[in-house]
Amino acid sequence: MHLNAFGQPRRRRNRRRRRESVRPVYGRDVSSNLKLNREEEGNIPEYTERKRGIHSWVTMNELEDVSHHIQDRISSLQRMLDLSVAELPQNKMKKLGQELFVLEELLEEFEKCVGQQREQLKHLKQLEKSLQKDLEDVQHIKDNVPAHMPRKKEPANGSQPVKNQREGGDLQPAQPENVKKTNKSSVRELEVITMPEFQSIPQYMKGRASYEQLNAAVQSINTAAAAKYKILRQPLKSLNNHTRKLHQRFKDQETKDTKGHHFVVEDDIREFTQMKVDKRFQGILNMLRHCQRLRELRGGGVIRYMLL
Repeated sequence: MHLNAFGQPRRRRNRRRRRESVRPVYGRDVSSNLKLNREEEGNIPEYTERKRGIHSWVTMNELEDVSHHIQDRISSLQRMLDLSVAELPQNKMKKLGQELFVLEELLEEFEKCVGQQREQLKHLKQLEKSLQKDLEDVQHIKDNVPAHMPRKKEPANGSQPVKNQREGGDLQPAQPENVKKTNKSSVRELEVITMPEFQSIPQYMKGRASYEQLNAAVQSINTAAAAKYKILRQPLKSLNNHTRKLHQRFKDQETKDTKGHHFVVEDDIREFTQMKVDKRFQGILNMLRHCQRLRELRGGGVIRYMLL
């Protein structure tokens, strides 16, 4: 028995060749299949290729796919040929060209409008962020109003708006006597120190005093002045022993220079407020004099702080 190069009997190899050449296709055996040309492989969408020099073989389904692909290509070529041969009237061709030109101009205008709208949208987003920040700042200011800031005074008990006091006729002008009484009964108050005024105070005068401490002292002086002149406006018969002594002390401290002016002394601040009258308070009084809120008037061993 002759052996081949691989050491196998030649008959056994021939029988193996015959078995591999016969393969079942769709339930039946065929001795040969269709061999494809290399030139046609590029036009077939799906095919089976054996590498390293082995021939390519296809099934019936692949042949059907190839047939459909070729038919589609032929149909598309036929349509292109028909369109190239067809001749349209010149007026229709000219009209189509004009319409295309108009459409191109409209497309350019639309692109410009879209660009402008994008820029406006960007600007509006920036404006929205700015307004949102301003709104947050206003809300923060509203929620953190300093205690020394003046508040809106509520109307007296029983008073109503002027329009509710009409009784079928015109409003009568206010009487001058009532105005005089109101002005006479009102007590002068110190205005709060603004931030520019606080910054204008020399550093050696401010020391460690803060803006809030300065305005807290202003509020305490206003409270003491209001309590003092409230007692002075009351009749002596309605006062008790303590307030009557205070009333007498207030009268003794008045001089011809204090006539028509409101003033307080250190004892008034100790009596009607919780403010400590110490060295720091004396420095705050110097700052208030610098800001032209107070004026000192000495005499009789008492320092009077005139409200300006």
